[in-house]
Amino acid sequence: MNTRLVFSFVACMLLTAVIEARPVWKAPAPDAQSVVTKLGDGTELRVDVLADNLFRVRKSWTNLNGAVVWTESGLNRYGFLKADWPKTAFTREGSAVSTKSATLTVDPAAGTLRFKSNISAADLTVTPKNVGKGFAVAFSLAKDERIYGFGDSGRDNVMRRGHRFDLWVRNNLCNIPIPMAVSRNGWGMLLNSTWRHAFDCGAKDPDALICEGNEGDVDFYIFAGGDYRALLDIYTQLSGRPALLPVWGYGFTFVCNQNVDQFALLSDAMNFRDRDLPCDVIGLEPGWMQTFYDFSVRKEWHQERFYFPYWAPKGDHTFIGALKRIGFKLSLWLCCDYDLTRYEEQCVAGLAKKSGRKVDVPEGITETWEDDRIVGDAEKKDEKTKRKSVHKNRMYDRLYCPENDYEEGMLPWFEHLKKFVDQGAQCFKLDGSQQLMEHPNRAWANGMSDEEMHNLYGDVYAKQMARGYEDYTGQRAMVYSSGGYAGVQQFVATWAGDTGGGAKPLASLLNLGISGHSNQSCDMTIGNIESLHFGFLQTWSQQNNWDYWQQPWLYPPEKVAVFRAYNHLRYRLMPYLYTTAAEAARTGWPVMRALPFAYPDVPAYDACVTTYLLGPDLLVSAFTKEIQIPEGLWHDWKTGELVTGPCKRAVKVTPEWGGSLFVRAGAVIPMWEKKAHVDKGWDEMVELHVWMGADGKGDLYEDDGISLDYRSGKGALTTCTFKDGALSVGPRVGSFKGMPATRKMKAVFHKTNTLETVTVDLGDVGAKGAAPVRCP
Repeated sequence: MNTRLVFSFVACMLLTAVIEARPVWKAPAPDAQSVVTKLGDGTELRVDVLADNLFRVRKSWTNLNGAVVWTESGLNRYGFLKADWPKTAFTREGSAVSTKSATLTVDPAAGTLRFKSNISAADLTVTPKNVGKGFAVAFSLAKDERIYGFGDSGRDNVMRRGHRFDLWVRNNLCNIPIPMAVSRNGWGMLLNSTWRHAFDCGAKDPDALICEGNEGDVDFYIFAGGDYRALLDIYTQLSGRPALLPVWGYGFTFVCNQNVDQFALLSDAMNFRDRDLPCDVIGLEPGWMQTFYDFSVRKEWHQERFYFPYWAPKGDHTFIGALKRIGFKLSLWLCCDYDLTRYEEQCVAGLAKKSGRKVDVPEGITETWEDDRIVGDAEKKDEKTKRKSVHKNRMYDRLYCPENDYEEGMLPWFEHLKKFVDQGAQCFKLDGSQQLMEHPNRAWANGMSDEEMHNLYGDVYAKQMARGYEDYTGQRAMVYSSGGYAGVQQFVATWAGDTGGGAKPLASLLNLGISGHSNQSCDMTIGNIESLHFGFLQTWSQQNNWDYWQQPWLYPPEKVAVFRAYNHLRYRLMPYLYTTAAEAARTGWPVMRALPFAYPDVPAYDACVTTYLLGPDLLVSAFTKEIQIPEGLWHDWKTGELVTGPCKRAVKVTPEWGGSLFVRAGAVIPMWEKKAHVDKGWDEMVELHVWMGADGKGDLYEDDGISLDYRSGKGALTTCTFKDGALSVGPRVGSFKGMPATRKMKAVFHKTNTLETVTVDLGDVGAKGAAPVRCP
């Protein structure tokens, strides 16, 4: 008997049994968009053509019955990756699959692929392997090829070649790993796995990007694009566009000391208003809860600190109503260790039921918590009403009857938060407590081990919070988290965790922008002028007091004045920031743009982790003694000096100014007048600031600022052009509910090498725009 053969067979059977012991989410069978090739090692390679420049590649394994199995990851099963792609025309010639943008050729004997694009310089070999229970995929790298991405997996660089990254969520070390990479040669990839894995980006083998995991299947997406903007466009089509936050989410968020009560909270709020310090969101830390760090779905207000009349617990008469009257939106801190997977499986079952597909929820999940989003409008109205009544009673029973020991996860997580929304909470902060921690022995309701669920948990949490709020209120969610994974950008904003507001968080934000996630921030340190500079000049802006007393007015008067100046600058720039955030929501192109992304032909910018573009026309530096100024003409915001790039300039930090801020010559920057807070995505008065010295343009995006209508294209875009010394306001394209017929506009011309400006009143400007005007 051939004992080696017998041993190999038994080992193979045992391995297959181990693989089948984990939950296997079976993928739809290959269809007309799929090409399956038999490989020399007996496995099969499946290529799905999703778009002209996007392919999905999987390698099969065989179950105990000898059948070929194609699997889905949790990212697919729970809807984080787009599934409904329109059919794409392609041809097959031998083992080559070609679209009008790219060709993917399989070598059956070697088990490799060649990916070549005719819209970029992409031409590489991919070697996928099943390794034990896991996988290894190697992407060849050309000489001097530059690689970016991987989210918040390392805060020392933005150009990733030569480094290794462990993509495993770790509190304050790897908060939001994203298993995607993009290349200067015009290709990108997304590893479709939530299992723990690592990327070796030319550290061990200088000629390869290698991703390896001890568990999971070979499953990745590969795409092409003519530039980084095109690569992020197709990537965020796949993984979701960044959400557009409510307009006030781009203002200033202040988080109170965790020990405050309602009186101290209102005192902080009034100090902002009385001291002329703009602020929109005011937040409470865990001290708002009766049980400190309450992880349950039975949480209540701290009765001694936050009082509500029992006969009238919501309305304008409460302390939350008082906050609303002066323009504040209340944020509540949350911690979560809840098994969110049961509800996700119930949603999967509901969607399958709705579409007529087979329901395949794991054993033990027998009940579907149906909501309107799942069931749809086809259900009869009386049946909906009856079902809602049953759910309401069930929810009350679970929330307020502690003697009923219901299994964790039977109640959707957001249900218990609705009463706080009813009272006026409009924002939620998702702390890293437990959601970023490992649970090595936990058995999740969906059957996953923690090795598979850990990376995914932050995404599921973000999704249930955002969708829960949106479905309940019909408005955009302002939810911000310190954790996440691929696809998190479509649901929530994030901040860099409890790591302050220094240079490391800055690198984190740039890497997340490169990886398709635009709405990020960090905890600014207001006692540090450089952190203050950076903190107000980023996508969204917040200060977290936590357990400290760092209210701006508790600093010396000269520091309060500096804080006020930066704060007003941010609010004046609101239309520019909001326009750029709307662009990110349409295209995936981030608000904060790393220099090598904006100027890909300058390899030297790979080392610039303290200088970035804020939108298309503002150049910001922080935490550096020297700024790299790109090609072109740039106005120094602080001095008015006109600088010609490319060049290096010393950064002069003073007690009043914490870094550099330059404006591209020719830029048209929309600005609003001074505000204490914002409530809508447009204003009656818009100033168009023209920075002279070159031709250029600027956009102004407007919408209602709070509804979900932007997702269906409800919004208006106005392009303003400065050419040959004249400013032209173009027609307003698009519309939205409540859009004004006209806005008052002013042109503010910034002359070169001076802070002198000239203002021209444009009067009431309507949908047709305004005739060209020149600086007098």
